[in-house]
Amino acid sequence: QNPKTYAIVKQLLAEGNAGELQKYFGSRMEFGTAGLRAAMGAGISHMNDLTIIQTTQGFCRYLEKNFSDLKKRGVVIGFDARAHLSSGGSSKRFARLAANTFISQGVPVYLFSDIIPTPFVPYTVTHLKLCAGIMVTASHNPKQDNGYKVYWENGAQIISPHDKGISQAIEENQEPWPQAWDDKLIDSSLLLHDPYSTVNKEYFKDIQKQCFYRNINKETNLKFVHTAVHGVGHKFVQLAFKAFDLSPPFAVPEQKDPDPDFPTVKYPNPEEGKGVLTLSFALAEKDGARIILANDPDADRLAVAEKQESGEWKVFSGNELGALLGWWIFTCWKNNNRDTRAIKDVYMLSSTVSSKILRAIALKEGFHFEETLTGFKWMGNRAKQLMDQGKAVLFAFEEAIGYMCCPAVLDKDGVSAAVITAEMASFLATRNLSLSQQLKAVYDEYGFHITRASYFICHDPKVIQQLFDNLRNFDGKNTYPKSCGRFKVSGIRDLTTGYDSSQPDQKAILPTSKSSQMITFTFANGGVATMRTSGTEPKIKYYSELCAPPGNSDVEQLKKELDELVNALEKHFFQPEKNKLQRKTE
Repeated sequence: QNPKTYAIVKQLLAEGNAGELQKYFGSRMEFGTAGLRAAMGAGISHMNDLTIIQTTQGFCRYLEKNFSDLKKRGVVIGFDARAHLSSGGSSKRFARLAANTFISQGVPVYLFSDIIPTPFVPYTVTHLKLCAGIMVTASHNPKQDNGYKVYWENGAQIISPHDKGISQAIEENQEPWPQAWDDKLIDSSLLLHDPYSTVNKEYFKDIQKQCFYRNINKETNLKFVHTAVHGVGHKFVQLAFKAFDLSPPFAVPEQKDPDPDFPTVKYPNPEEGKGVLTLSFALAEKDGARIILANDPDADRLAVAEKQESGEWKVFSGNELGALLGWWIFTCWKNNNRDTRAIKDVYMLSSTVSSKILRAIALKEGFHFEETLTGFKWMGNRAKQLMDQGKAVLFAFEEAIGYMCCPAVLDKDGVSAAVITAEMASFLATRNLSLSQQLKAVYDEYGFHITRASYFICHDPKVIQQLFDNLRNFDGKNTYPKSCGRFKVSGIRDLTTGYDSSQPDQKAILPTSKSSQMITFTFANGGVATMRTSGTEPKIKYYSELCAPPGNSDVEQLKKELDELVNALEKHFFQPEKNKLQRKTE
């Protein structure tokens, strides 16, 4: 019943445009553990009023089956600032339609009245003990996209088999229920609650438990620049600085207010590095700020840059910031826990494609480190399991600039990560140390971990399948490569098939998934490289790392060795020319 999407389809019918109609109606968006992610527009392959109603109807029925007290506890729904003029879709409209679906079935809904950072949804699920949460966002995807992200009662993103159960329920509930389109009904409902002011108060109170140097924060001369990259982050990072008694960061004026067109950037993704930070560099130079903090549009990720002695700007990789935050959070814990026995219950987590620097710190300091599959859904769920066993999970991170620094949110959170980074930098400044100098000190103490990651774009699923099939049948059937150029392969773990050459029974310990491709190669020189497909983008990604024991300080030699390994990986395993792969362009 949306007049805009209706008109689009009518127009295509009138033109007899079978190709476009096939694109719109050929296949339904797949509901996976990341929920939904697709372009806004008409048809069942896109995010629109109808597909949101259908998805929520399925989710509602699935929750009714799983929770006898759903009508007592309810769900939370949040949204970012995305909007799509030509199809009339927007995050706010989708959130209201979803709320209407639940309310029509007698389920209480905590619908945020304004835009929020994604981490506020998992926080609210836990804080108000709700059955589930929905965040309408496409994070750092291109402007035409939107998404529907789902959290379970434990405050973590859903993992299998919930995705399959929800998917099945969506298939069974496709016809909109009576009044499904009339979202005005919610405004007069007693089941509608607005958690905005409570959560704003409680969240900032909770993250203050990670504030250890209030006096330094009050006095520091260090200046920060913050960019929200046209997303939701500006107001919340300002409030976080206030909660830590830090002077507010300078906000990049052109990017501080939400704008669904993201006019000043090609991609609204701070992971893409310097291109997204151009305006931040200019403001920092003007105001004499040494550190830049950049959130992605839904403020669950954080990129950090620092001005070096040379005047150049260094943008930290996700692994480098993970090393710094891991060191900092452990150091703060140690200073506040004099009982040495407590360390046996301390944990840190990172995903299998992220740097193993936390493992090196854990080995030397005596706490536990665990790796999980890629994505915060795994780290959030594992953290909750450990916390339920009475363990302290201090920190979790993934190389895609996602950090969980605060146990109140079991997902990545760019707001708390930004203010904790600012406190760490302020503390280091009192010791005349920069973030870069401290990073080197961490590597000196725990061993250098040099990483390189990139991706190739490939829009043809057949080519991707063929590329991975070739790796599994490299020298004849069911044989993996024994070398990659001059580099000898010493171990293989394939989490698509469940094979792991390092295990006595050759079975991988981490869960396997046939629906995504992921192979990790270990090399005789201590290098590790993982190749995997992305769940949300048409990319084949790779992650490589060389770990040196403490004391090996020839960093240039290590970098050279890793560069050679990556070049061999691209040439022999990706074969970009043969497979017509498009390189990541800086």
